[in-house]
Amino acid sequence: MTTPEEHRDLLVHHLETLASRQERAALARLRASLQENRALEGLPIVLPFVSSRNTSTRQAEDDALLLAGLFALHPESGSSSLPSALRLLAQVSDSVELRFRALLGADRVDLGPHLRHAVGLVASTGIGLDWVDLHRAIRFWNHPSNNTRRRWARAFWIHDSDDSLPTTAS
Repeated sequence: MTTPEEHRDLLVHHLETLASRQERAALARLRASLQENRALEGLPIVLPFVSSRNTSTRQAEDDALLLAGLFALHPESGSSSLPSALRLLAQVSDSVELRFRALLGADRVDLGPHLRHAVGLVASTGIGLDWVDLHRAIRFWNHPSNNTRRRWARAFWIHDSDDSLPTTAS
């Protein structure tokens, strides 16, 4: 029996496979699904990876669509959480912290535009993201404990001494 956690890993694995195979049409449909009037275009790609036993199937589908659309904007996997990557960007731009604060304050229904902008910023640096971690964060964003938001705040505001943006060879 497959658990919901394994489904999320399978979704991320599938997205990484699409990127490695350069499935441009599928990635374009996923990017398009980030637009409100085209939100359902990515369903054929993500539905096989959404648990039908989930008590909130529509929310699980919406979460998977958002993650997949974000992945299609920046199909680079790595070990950095989104707030850790944004922390690095904040070293060179003061506006990143303001945007991060707005992201932390967003309700789940308003999360998409904030995440699109944040992932777009990270994409400009080439930092690979931990997509499993981001999917988990999206799923539990509105949990009453606010554990996800607190974890993100710690990742953003508690600095490691070796944090620096990757440099490109000239």
